[in-house]
Amino acid sequence: MCEEKIKKDMEYCLNCKTKPCQKGCPLSNDIPTFIKLAKDGKIEEAYKSLINTTMLGSICGRICPHTKQCQGHCVRGIKGEPVNIGKIEAYVFDQAIKNEYDKKIKKSEILKGKKIAIIGSGPAGLSCSTFLAIQGADVTIYEKNSKLGGILTHGIPDFRIDKKVIESTISSILNLGIKVEYQQELGKDITIEELKKSYDAIFLGLGANISTEMNIEGENLSGVYGGNALLEKNEHPNYEGKKVAIVGGGNVAMDCARIIQRQNPSKVYVIYRRSEKQMPAETKEIEAAKKEGVEFLFQNNIVKILGKDKVKQIECIKTELIKIDGEEREVPVNIENSNYMMDVDYVVMAIGSKPQKDLLSKLNLELNKYGYIKVNETYQTSDKKIYAGGDLIGQKATVAWAAMAGREAAKSIVDDLK
Repeated sequence: MCEEKIKKDMEYCLNCKTKPCQKGCPLSNDIPTFIKLAKDGKIEEAYKSLINTTMLGSICGRICPHTKQCQGHCVRGIKGEPVNIGKIEAYVFDQAIKNEYDKKIKKSEILKGKKIAIIGSGPAGLSCSTFLAIQGADVTIYEKNSKLGGILTHGIPDFRIDKKVIESTISSILNLGIKVEYQQELGKDITIEELKKSYDAIFLGLGANISTEMNIEGENLSGVYGGNALLEKNEHPNYEGKKVAIVGGGNVAMDCARIIQRQNPSKVYVIYRRSEKQMPAETKEIEAAKKEGVEFLFQNNIVKILGKDKVKQIECIKTELIKIDGEEREVPVNIENSNYMMDVDYVVMAIGSKPQKDLLSKLNLELNKYGYIKVNETYQTSDKKIYAGGDLIGQKATVAWAAMAGREAAKSIVDDLK
């Protein structure tokens, strides 16, 4: 990061008393306060301000969809460019870790003697672990892989964030005295009943890595992949000289498109049924994909996948956006007789994710109408000893939202156990 440019960004902040940027942040970071402290050269104080709400600042500062969150609410953005909040946040955390301010975090003894299990080490699990450990709890993370981080480590491509940033953040969190059990998968190596006998509370931050299906003809053909699985496993077919259609408009779709575009395909299409303005992906990711040669088909939808054993074509239809009473945004509706065919070799479904059904059935927890774990306003499940957050409860699929759920669940656990 260019330190001189960062300092100019700090000076650019108006330090608004109404703090609209904070309202746009899922984590409710006190943005004007930490920026002013950093501007005054008080990096450690800025860091202390931020860790009241997050320990993932180095990561969120780099990969959050800032233009749709904090920076989208910045007063400076009304007539010009918003303050580059993300870069300032990442800078503060990078400097704090470099100077080992994270090793000075004071822990309380509110939960001394209480044992808590965290299942999964994605942003929700890491966040929950952090805030429980700070309150003095004996925290153990159970992780199915050999590395911590969940989607951060196994799902976000290197061109979006340097893995060293993720590793340093995780090391900083583990410095709080958190223990880890690696290659321990819930439902396979450990059971929820075993954990309930050994721990005072359990937090489920498993994520939801099964790609949502569209339930259209041809979806089971060879050559159709789920976006989440491609990113997590990082196992791809040979795209060289091939045409690939990616369905969806979020960051998973953008990550898939940009990864595949780097493997010399004939063409990569992103098919999205709404407008570009409505795409949930970060604006800079969309622009980067365009510059790299990805072609976007806005207000188009896929209705059928064709082929004998393997994908050969897709049938698409154009859509129009219609305002419907009770809906916050315009709804895409198929335009009659606007169908057309496209020759493609692969289709990647990136329209969302869902939890593993077989695992959910083993947990014996109440589910909501969408098939996610049901939680109350304190992130407690139907089992009073178990809490959950992130993708597993069908929350908005961003790192900041997952981290917020983990933090708020930790607060609830503290209130229930202290």
